[in-house]
Amino acid sequence: AKLPIQGVVDQITAWFVPVILLCACVTFLIWYLVGPEPRFTHAMVSAVTVLIIACPCAMGLATPTSVMVGTGRAAQAGILFRQGDALQRLRDVTTIAFDKTGTLTQGKPQLTDLKILTNTYSQDTVLRWTAAMQSHSEHPIARAFVQAAEARVLAIPTAQDFQTSTGSGAKALVEGHWISAGAARYMTEQGIDLLSHQEQVEQWAQLGKTPILISIDGIVVAIAGLSDPIKSTARSALNAIKAAGFRTVMITGDHPLTACAVADELGIDDVHANVLPAGKVEYLRSMQKEKQIVAYVGDGVNDAPALAAADVGIAIGTGTDIAIESASVVLISDNLNGLVNAIQLSRATLKNIRQNLFWAFAYNAALVPVAAGALYPTYGIQLSPAFAAGAMACSSVFVVANALRLRRLPLS
Repeated sequence: AKLPIQGVVDQITAWFVPVILLCACVTFLIWYLVGPEPRFTHAMVSAVTVLIIACPCAMGLATPTSVMVGTGRAAQAGILFRQGDALQRLRDVTTIAFDKTGTLTQGKPQLTDLKILTNTYSQDTVLRWTAAMQSHSEHPIARAFVQAAEARVLAIPTAQDFQTSTGSGAKALVEGHWISAGAARYMTEQGIDLLSHQEQVEQWAQLGKTPILISIDGIVVAIAGLSDPIKSTARSALNAIKAAGFRTVMITGDHPLTACAVADELGIDDVHANVLPAGKVEYLRSMQKEKQIVAYVGDGVNDAPALAAADVGIAIGTGTDIAIESASVVLISDNLNGLVNAIQLSRATLKNIRQNLFWAFAYNAALVPVAAGALYPTYGIQLSPAFAAGAMACSSVFVVANALRLRRLPLS
């Protein structure tokens, strides 16, 4: 796909060619009428020289050559631009929104706390049944319960009638009991009273843990706390992004206190928590209505709608296939410094394209009058077609050489 700037160049070129043809005809007529003898030869040489020196090769090479070299350098750095216009749009981004789990954090939550609230069921029983229910889900939190049960060498039974609410929780029938696990909003949707458990939920959330409520047959019997460490590269990447002048936002389905704890540690400007996948799209559109150009960074199935709705969707390559397919830029590794590199490459490539276009137009603006014979009346200088051909080739070589400088662009 062409970059938007290439469309502008195409429009200019569409006018440039007939204008040069007209200039060549006018040059021929002027020198044929008032030029030195032999008039026809002098007029024809001048007209042909104008056509040769104004050949728009450099204009045609200016954008695609820089794009080719820039995207090649990006690939070396583990960044894939899946859509051509994303290379330009990323330069214009004003706000970068992040998912939390798997994007800013490692995406491998571990069950660190399991508080049983009743004497009816043991901790092993609750964990075993919850793991059975969660074994039907691919969500990182679900895998944490299964891994915790396996670590204790518990026998995980088979669950039936598995039902999930996207971004909230899930339930299933296990050994004759309905097991539910999820966020507070999920339990509220199930009609389960949570007032007596809010204090524990908020305590763990303030510590940056994700609180998960577990109910058996409609009664909350346990609260689980899951810890998902922040990525080692997240802090440096966020610092670089903020230093570059971007506004940062976190949009997550996690508990508000958990999200705020992570955001405070990373210095994120704004936080929207407890958000369902459809809600993420609504937040992005509200920012776009405020004339913000928004990039969204995510990795999971729940992030796919937001990745598609953002002006630039950036997927973590270690995430799900549907997230990668929905994004226009893919970071091959989970190193968030790749985001900084992508922004740097976008800006450098567009700057390189502008340099190429300036040279191509400045070259024509300077040499077409000379080729037409502007210096002949005063200095007796007339460019030959051979010199014009050499000058035209040099302009193309300059554009290509300038584009190749992107190969040496230093990246973090």
